[in-house]
Amino acid sequence: MLKEFRDFALRGNVLELAVAVVLGAAFGRIVTSLVDDVLMPPLGLLLGGVDFRELFVDLSGRGYATLAQAEAAGAPMMRYGQFLNTIVAFLIVAFAVFLLIRQINRLVARPAAAPTTRDCPYCLSTIPLKATRCAHCASQLAA
Repeated sequence: MLKEFRDFALRGNVLELAVAVVLGAAFGRIVTSLVDDVLMPPLGLLLGGVDFRELFVDLSGRGYATLAQAEAAGAPMMRYGQFLNTIVAFLIVAFAVFLLIRQINRLVARPAAAPTTRDCPYCLSTIPLKATRCAHCASQLAA
């Protein structure tokens, strides 16, 4: 049983999947940093000095001034600013995956479509593949 498991774990697909998961996690952290540290601060500045990470709705009704105060008090809240950051990060990852899949699809050779027509050997007109007589010159054709 251990030999079977070792053979399974060392198969190419499992190793490739493990590498993909590790790279995906690292890419996710890079995108999160891109959104939180690079994209959202200038956007917040353009919108009047808003820090998206600090945007929240206090559900307790006590009116906490900052997210840190509400968290320290253990107040229930909706952190919609962090949700917006997550949506932007998702859109970036989705677009990157779209570009990657698009390039892979361009590189993968597609099988050529089976021909549905052929040329008549007598008049060189295009005729259906299964035709036994040419519609243009009425020549009898081999099947």
